[in-house]
Amino acid sequence: MTTVDGRHTIDREAERIAYKPPEIRHDTQGDLSTEERVEHAMHHFVKNFNTQTASYLDGCLHCGMCADACHYHVRTDDPRYTPIWKIELFKQAYKREVGPFAFFYRLFGFKKKVTIKQLEEWQHLLYDSCTVCGRCSLVCPMGIDIAGMVSMARHGMFKAGLIPHELHETAKKAAETGSPLGVTAEKFEDRLEWMADEHDVEIPVDVEQADVLACMSSIEIQKYPESMAATARILNAAGESWTFRTDGFEATNFGMLSGNTEWQKEATLKLINAAVKIGAKTVVLPECGHAYMAMRWMGANMYGKPLPFKVLHISEYLADALNAGKIKVKKVDKSVTYHDPCQVSRRGGATKAARDVLKHLGVDHREMKYGGDYNWCCGGGGGVVTIKRADELRHRVFKLKMDQVEATEADELLSSCANCRQSFDDSQEHFGWKYKMGSLMEMVAENLEEDNS
Repeated sequence: MTTVDGRHTIDREAERIAYKPPEIRHDTQGDLSTEERVEHAMHHFVKNFNTQTASYLDGCLHCGMCADACHYHVRTDDPRYTPIWKIELFKQAYKREVGPFAFFYRLFGFKKKVTIKQLEEWQHLLYDSCTVCGRCSLVCPMGIDIAGMVSMARHGMFKAGLIPHELHETAKKAAETGSPLGVTAEKFEDRLEWMADEHDVEIPVDVEQADVLACMSSIEIQKYPESMAATARILNAAGESWTFRTDGFEATNFGMLSGNTEWQKEATLKLINAAVKIGAKTVVLPECGHAYMAMRWMGANMYGKPLPFKVLHISEYLADALNAGKIKVKKVDKSVTYHDPCQVSRRGGATKAARDVLKHLGVDHREMKYGGDYNWCCGGGGGVVTIKRADELRHRVFKLKMDQVEATEADELLSSCANCRQSFDDSQEHFGWKYKMGSLMEMVAENLEEDNS
């Protein structure tokens, strides 16, 4: 990587020559035998098969477009990181076990049985080198949801006890304590009191009846607590009947990231039950992309029926409130570039909301090349930021973001996802980079007009 006018630029040929594939390591959970791990993985792969997955697995043209869309493949030129290859074992199991010609595949040995060695290598491909960002799904000419298939494959890997240790322990802690970082209801309430005093803002907690339930993520509570005060200032300014609840505050869903659907459902139902209990008409999710995907697009499936309330990411709430005149903001004389969280924009469909907010703020918004739905992932999603052995590869991938941001020459960098913010902070420290990720919501809270504050 070279520097031009203080900016980092990628010397692609030097990078290619210097690249060394990472050592493939794997972790295991439980005391299953090798044969049992394979059996469990195959059973749960097959369990997920339906007509849609069959059409996906039979529909690939091997055109290679997904390879050029994947930040891991683009930064390494390693064919293993071609997205469609990451579901090859899924395809192998389908062809051999349940496909229309499964009998012949087994009879003539066209598709071999999946081995434990393949599953161990697959752990690296499904977890260390995939953020489930969905850029591959977006460009596939056959409409194959590769990212969705990766998530489905993780279900089998979890049941086989074959997921990265850190991700498993984080998801386990979330299941046991209600929070991936161990934030208890008491600690959450203490933090709220601290932020209320420090920022002189009223923060309602455990109100019995409210129109809006606001949620947070553990990362915000622990690392970016000002997010709680910002949320309160905005909802108060909008005149909402709202509350935080100590029995339903954690929006992050590590059950979804790890592949454990039981843990995913349990985390989702905590929020749903809290919202139903207070008669909420709207649940406002925090600056967390995975929280948005888990509740907005998967919540009803976990609940077993349509959700009895509206689900909004905080950027959507801000856009609606500003467009309707419920809150007003002062103009901000800065140039800003915005990083789209994959699960909010590309996978979630809320791309326009942040741009509406930036327009109201009056900033000089400098769109990144390949911004919006085609934005490059920060490299930390899908639980990757928790996996220590994946750090070297994650930092390598992050150089795409560095070039993308620096090309805008913007004064400030904003996003609306605390997980992205954590990934940026980590890589900023690693590279000694000049850009610091900021919060779109916090910029709004800091610039509310006086009659709204």
